[in-house]
Amino acid sequence: MKILREIFSPLLAVLLAFVVGAIIILLIKDNPVETYSILLANSFGSAKNIGYTLFYATPLIFTGLAVAVAFRCGLFNIGGEGQLYVASFATAWVGVTFGGTVVDVFGAKQDWSWMSLPGFLLVPLCILTAMVAGGIWGAIPGFLRAKFGSSEVINTIMLNFIGIALVSYFTQYHYKVPGDPILQSAPIGEAAQIPQLHEYLSFIPKDVPLNFAFLIAILMCVLVYIFLWKTKWGYELRAVGQNASAAEYGGISPQKQIITAMTISGALAGMVAINEVLGYRHNYYDGFSAELGFLGIAVALLGRNHPLGVFIAAIFFAILMRGEIFVDAFTRYVSKDIGLILQAIAILFVACLQKYSKK
Repeated sequence: MKILREIFSPLLAVLLAFVVGAIIILLIKDNPVETYSILLANSFGSAKNIGYTLFYATPLIFTGLAVAVAFRCGLFNIGGEGQLYVASFATAWVGVTFGGTVVDVFGAKQDWSWMSLPGFLLVPLCILTAMVAGGIWGAIPGFLRAKFGSSEVINTIMLNFIGIALVSYFTQYHYKVPGDPILQSAPIGEAAQIPQLHEYLSFIPKDVPLNFAFLIAILMCVLVYIFLWKTKWGYELRAVGQNASAAEYGGISPQKQIITAMTISGALAGMVAINEVLGYRHNYYDGFSAELGFLGIAVALLGRNHPLGVFIAAIFFAILMRGEIFVDAFTRYVSKDIGLILQAIAILFVACLQKYSKK
């Protein structure tokens, strides 16, 4: 019954959001049936549209899980944006350095082919790098909260600016190919790239960037569920989130769990690099994130901080991200902002339903 409630609440919130959205569309004298038909048809109307929707959902699953794990420990991680940027740059650096890439940096050829690793070693190394880099960037505010009581909200916000600025600096002055007008790193080696799903599923068009990171995201949903609800460590983490004083009285260290939760949260946010760097762009592109770290907060809220709910919420957000482009182009008055409106309304309904269910 509990799992059904976890699924039903977000689905009801989404349904109510579409109802309110339809009223708004009517008020601006447009057709809600036509608008929603365009929105859904361009999200699920073909294999290509489904592929793009799942591609958009992949990073949201990672960031949603990151926020959910922190929430379960009573923490608010707003640093997913900085964590995924730092992790993406670190992942690209490993992919370039150990991928056998020959790069022209500041007019001088740098041949790192002697350091190249085969794919079966390099890909796991890159994935591990993404998790470690994101985890370290998440552990910093966790340590400050555990040892000094400083707000993880403020610290994660500040670390967003620091992380994004640092990787922009290193990209601009150390790893950007001279003459390239785009602020991006050199490409990673082919051995560091993960396969596109169209290579194995013929019904997916070749121009759809859906890759193995989506399968890894599903795996992480399962692993996060097992960790939180089937292990001693997950129980201790959730106990601190429920009541830190009672947990400490029971022999659980709140300080340890805070650092652990923020480290795991940062590692999950850092796994966005698997999709963006290893599976899609094959380099570090400065400014690639469309506020994925912040959207992860909304995904976690809509998904009730449960891995299954996060997955469903990420798909919902991806539907809006994919469909709103076509709504903007093919309706008379409705703009792509309808996606943001529906997201906001759905989250408001989730908050209301959650409060009502506690009465």
